Amino acid sequence: MKNSRKGIIFFLLCLAGVAVKPVFAQGDRYDIIPYPASLTAGTGAFTITPTTRINAAPGKFTNEVAQLNQLIKRGLGVTLKPGAGSKAINMVYDETLPIEGYHMDITPAAVTIKSRTPAGMFRAVETIRQLLPIGLENGSYHGKTLSLPAVSIADQPEYAWRGMHLDVSRHFFSIGYLHKFIDLMALYKMNKFHLHLTDDQGWRVEIKKYPLLTRQGAWRTFNNQDSACMKMAKDNPDFEIDKSHIIQRDGKTLYGGYYTQAQLKELVAYAASKHIEIIPEIDMPGHMMAAITSYPFLTCNGENKFGELFSKPICPCNETTYEFAQNVFDEIMQIFPSQYIHIGGDEVDRTDWAKSAECKAMMQREGIKDLAGLHSYFINRMEKYFNSKGRRLIGWDEVIEGGISPTATIMYWRTWVPDAPVKAAKNGNSVIMTPGEPLYFDNPADQYSIYKVYHFNPIPAKLNKEEAKAIIGAQANIWTEKIPSENRADYMFMPRMTALAERLWNGDAKNYDGYLKRLTDQYKRMDALKVHYRLPDIPGIVSENVFTNNAVLSLKKPLAEMTIRYTTDGTLPQTNSMVLAGPLNITKSTNIKLAAFMPNGLRGDIYNITYKQQSLAPAVKANITAGLKCDYYKAFFKQTSLIESKKPDSSFTANNIVVPASVNAPSFALVYKGYINVPESGIYTFYLTCDDGGILKIADRMVVDNDGLHSAQEKNGQVALGKGLQPFLLKFIEGGGGFALKLKYSFNGSTPAEVPSTWFKN
Repeated sequence: MKNSRKGIIFFLLCLAGVAVKPVFAQGDRYDIIPYPASLTAGTGAFTITPTTRINAAPGKFTNEVAQLNQLIKRGLGVTLKPGAGSKAINMVYDETLPIEGYHMDITPAAVTIKSRTPAGMFRAVETIRQLLPIGLENGSYHGKTLSLPAVSIADQPEYAWRGMHLDVSRHFFSIGYLHKFIDLMALYKMNKFHLHLTDDQGWRVEIKKYPLLTRQGAWRTFNNQDSACMKMAKDNPDFEIDKSHIIQRDGKTLYGGYYTQAQLKELVAYAASKHIEIIPEIDMPGHMMAAITSYPFLTCNGENKFGELFSKPICPCNETTYEFAQNVFDEIMQIFPSQYIHIGGDEVDRTDWAKSAECKAMMQREGIKDLAGLHSYFINRMEKYFNSKGRRLIGWDEVIEGGISPTATIMYWRTWVPDAPVKAAKNGNSVIMTPGEPLYFDNPADQYSIYKVYHFNPIPAKLNKEEAKAIIGAQANIWTEKIPSENRADYMFMPRMTALAERLWNGDAKNYDGYLKRLTDQYKRMDALKVHYRLPDIPGIVSENVFTNNAVLSLKKPLAEMTIRYTTDGTLPQTNSMVLAGPLNITKSTNIKLAAFMPNGLRGDIYNITYKQQSLAPAVKANITAGLKCDYYKAFFKQTSLIESKKPDSSFTANNIVVPASVNAPSFALVYKGYINVPESGIYTFYLTCDDGGILKIADRMVVDNDGLHSAQEKNGQVALGKGLQPFLLKFIEGGGGFALKLKYSFNGSTPAEVPSTWFKN
């Protein structure tokens, strides 16, 4: 009734000739990501015209004036001239504000922005950017004025490190794409760009002292990662290898590329204009095959191959190794003025070091007790060199294993070593949180991904308030083994980055619904910026469906402008495929492929949906006790089907589907078997989340196949069950590197819930 009364009053005032400005809902006017720390809605709007002036503090904010004028010129066709007066945009120096903080007041009379630093002023400019018409992003806005809604904002970031990482070694990306990546980071107030420039698969930065690093190390024949992408490209063009990075040389087809020092220096300057620091990573002593190919003297024995898990590293016991490393980093420091240099230091196969006479002699000479200590010797020696040049070292969390100085910065990624960031923080190290779950954006996204990123807490629970100060922020990592194109890169990190941006900027995970509403508007901005983002998931889809008589496929579009199209002949949905305009009645077994399309042709995920007619499985009779029998195998398996080749190491009774604390082998398998006592007859849906893999069979019917080695992902399926005891079998494998196992169910379409422990029998 209150809204109706306001509408009547508004109508009567209009009839009376009274000038009335409409009152907007706060979310409609301020669809800002990340949301400001404090925002108070105002009344009216500030109008920008060609006569509006920008009044900046003398000698300050020159770059920020230019950045704002770039935006305005896209809309008005002209830049604003400097000067004071009424109807001006005022950029004011305020030494009381934090480093990246700003205060902004927009009224119909003026815009006043206060900041202590150019970085803070630039963050305010990016807020203004999100308040201006989306058409400015692609030049489609052609008005005579621009309008900013009235608002008062007091804003500052919660975390100093708000980072994004991009691996350009596994697959290479153009320098233009790196510019686009930086633009998107700036839009959402991210400030650290971790550029992974070298790895086994390619060396991507010109080093003039060692020209073979790029002449040879930047190029490769197609490898198994490329062939895997080519196979997936048959169904999704995003997986096509970028032809612009393929050359013919000496009768061979080679893939790769590299950046010249001049290109990277320009990129650094471009990022700096948007107050983004580029942190280069030259990964060593491991992940150096691309360098060893050209300079085999770097190894202890001249070999350049993979060990059991990782590639053979460079040798930390030869002075020629340190001469090479220092020469490389000298040139890196000339390109990148960042206070940080990332040395990697992860995933090192140290076995060859143990065989080296030089390493044995060094360990005895330096009092090094083990190979982990030798690893640390290399990292600590390089850190001293970095420090002598005024730089700080960052390493992945493996570098703490043999001892690390408290002046190094640690990047935590191994979720299966939860004490690593705690140990580093207690050692006095600054820590950047980058755990694989949920911040490895190369892991496939699903309907839970954005939620998990938004609710990620960078502070480990075991740290007290004082120790928590060591956590300087977080970043998301994009490893590109299965990301061969720029479109695929866009898809993998957008819109997940917007959730991380809000979490790190305002430190508040309590406004998720508001964030999702604002994200809906941000999709339009991404469209204008030609971002090949991942469309929101279509909710409620079950991959493997069963029915007794008939079923109904009824879906709700997450975005109003979406069109859902489908096929039943096995072909992929296209823009001219049949439209799913309403409920679809299923009366026979069938396979459906469907996808959502946006008006601009952007296609969402392809869903493969199977419907199978199935009778209710009759219940069985058995003498039962509570819980399931669980067999525990201390071995590595690539597939659950291989478990039968081994005998279990032990068995126990499990009351629910969880991995107990007593299961601590680095690689293992669990087989849960017995019965599930279902209380009603009908269609049951089961949701199995696995990292690595698992399968679920009920009533001797395959219900969910989530097999293989992969990151945490949920798959679902249905089964028709009669009331009572039904045979139950769940197999789970963990290949190493952290695990996840969860089983939920729903009955006749109910909300998914944990399977009650009272249902499990054996």
